[in-house]
Amino acid sequence: MLTMDTKTASILIVDDEEANVLILRRLLEKEGYSALITTTDPREVEGLYRSHLFDIVLLDINMPHLDGFGVMAQLKTVEEDSYLPVLVLTAHADRNTRLRALEAGAKDFITKPFDRIEVLDRIHNMLEVRLLHKQIRGQNEILEKKVRERTQELREKADELQETRLEIIRCLGRAAEYRDNETGLHIIRMSKYSQLLGKAAGMSDEEAELLLNASPMHDIGKIGIPDSILLKPGKLNAGEWETMKTHVTIGAEILSGHHSDLMEMSRLVALTHHEKWDGTGYPKGLKGKDIPLVGRIVGLADVFDALTSERPYKKAWSVEEALAEINRTSGTHFDPELTYLLKTVLPDMLLIKEQHAEPAVAAWQLKNKL
Repeated sequence: MLTMDTKTASILIVDDEEANVLILRRLLEKEGYSALITTTDPREVEGLYRSHLFDIVLLDINMPHLDGFGVMAQLKTVEEDSYLPVLVLTAHADRNTRLRALEAGAKDFITKPFDRIEVLDRIHNMLEVRLLHKQIRGQNEILEKKVRERTQELREKADELQETRLEIIRCLGRAAEYRDNETGLHIIRMSKYSQLLGKAAGMSDEEAELLLNASPMHDIGKIGIPDSILLKPGKLNAGEWETMKTHVTIGAEILSGHHSDLMEMSRLVALTHHEKWDGTGYPKGLKGKDIPLVGRIVGLADVFDALTSERPYKKAWSVEEALAEINRTSGTHFDPELTYLLKTVLPDMLLIKEQHAEPAVAAWQLKNKL
């Protein structure tokens, strides 16, 4: 059903002959059409059309200053979908004129001198098509709006779900760190270090972002290590050390069974961040590039932060001392290429270290004082 009555449709009459304009106006007003605007100057048409977006334009072809073809070319720049509701007024019924008008965008013709019944029928029929076209376009716009709104809702829900996943990962990561007498800032620093190293190593922005969010889970398996071992102030004996090393497989098991990219990378990081370049690491003794890149990156970022941070059992090393130790073990503990890349991103790492520095009195210090 049409949403607009044809008699209230907006109509523009354009003819340089005032007599033709008056004939059409009186004919349409007598028939009940009420929204009529007329002009004898074709140069005014574009401005009028932009202001009113007429439902139909009765357009003469032969006019001074700008002919009907020129007017239609202007109107095409106004109509979004290039649909021109133009009914051509012409005294020339020849085939060439008709074809040229159709190619220019006209939809129908009225031949001069005007026949009353033909004029009214052609205008009525064309208005019905025009109004139906507008109705369909309006419905499409409503549907497109609803699709955009629904898509936005789904994106927001997906973002909320992703943020929930990330927050769970961060909380679990901090829980593991707190069990090891750390403040939780360690995982913030080392995860940001990992992101920097990942991008330097050729990861895309999306992959490096994934590593930023996966790396906090590297030590989640520590929640399965007994306090008598995890919190032991002295050196671990051989049996205790073997138990401590199981935190990587415990962590991988905790994170297994989920097929999202984030959880899979988290599992891989937890399992491989203690492997060493020369094959002497654990749990599988992987060597060189058999160690997944994310494991190599997190292993290096983790050690750099551990060396340069104060712990209950040691003072913080200077950055120079830490770099010297990393250089010394490059090719045995660490991937030589990554140790080189670490130096290239060191200024950004030091900025992160400063932004997320430990508080003056760390949490483990407060615990020891109580």
